[in-house]
Amino acid sequence: MFDRIACALAITMLAPACAVQESASNPSANPKTAESVPDGSAWQPYPGASKDAEFLKKTPAAFRPFVERCDPWDDWDKPAPPFKIHGSTYYVGTCGIAAILVANDDGLALFDSGTEGGARIVEDNIRTLGFDPLNVKALVVSHEHFDHAGGMAYLQKLTGAAIYAGQAASPVIRSGQSDPKDPQAGMHEPMEPVPGSVRSVKNGEIGTVAGLEITAISTPGHTYGAMSYQWKSCEGDQCLTLVYADSLSPVSSDEYKFSENEGYVTSYFDGLERLGRLDCDILLTPHPSHSQMLKRMRTDTMIEPTACAYYAIGKARDLEKRLRREAEETE
Repeated sequence: MFDRIACALAITMLAPACAVQESASNPSANPKTAESVPDGSAWQPYPGASKDAEFLKKTPAAFRPFVERCDPWDDWDKPAPPFKIHGSTYYVGTCGIAAILVANDDGLALFDSGTEGGARIVEDNIRTLGFDPLNVKALVVSHEHFDHAGGMAYLQKLTGAAIYAGQAASPVIRSGQSDPKDPQAGMHEPMEPVPGSVRSVKNGEIGTVAGLEITAISTPGHTYGAMSYQWKSCEGDQCLTLVYADSLSPVSSDEYKFSENEGYVTSYFDGLERLGRLDCDILLTPHPSHSQMLKRMRTDTMIEPTACAYYAIGKARDLEKRLRREAEETE
């Protein structure tokens, strides 16, 4: 299945995806350094390097406060300075959990809330950028876990905005109770139920919220209701396609077996292939380190049109590894 995704995406990427797979299987061909490991590591040497002028020499001024403040896989509720990503798209999350704000004349669209406590930081960051949180007209959910949607009830009470979530995620957002089919069911405390409107979105649906045209892409795997989103951003004469891609890591409780849920695994791989084929100039993810955001900010490589394809291939590799481990445990 990984071969199908990696080689099918080679044309999309205009890059040697199959060669990437080959080098990954040969450690000597791809030495595992702090700058190359696929876990979001950004520092060389890692960890503990000082963030001096030489280290930050390629970092754009707009990104520098965040890079200086935050570390890879940082705390979920650690306050972070907001910054502009591109055009009218801004990062307003914490060091460890993303929240993405898109500003338009018709209002603000906010992707994810962070935790219940993190939502207060998101609110403050929106104000820091000069926007009024009360102008948020749409709250958009990546997936139905408390670290990304735990603050949705607070933000909906504050703004009155409708919440948009995947079809399988919507009941969880409404009730605050985890889906019993979720690979991580039983691992997290319930979220606060949201008091207002929750609208379900489906794969391929194109809608306009707060003046922003968004394409929803179903990418189940981390959860059943996980969604990714794509939109256009223009700054002067430069127009780019941004993708907020879900976490897509095969994490679960000790009891859960992906190999015992064949249909779910098929939908997992299908979602990865959809994601990898997207137009994608800038990749953003709910955990910034999943897409090595700090490294890309520091080296001024946030614009990377192959990022979604490589991200999908990496997650397919993670899922294949998980399935192999489960097979070995049953032998």
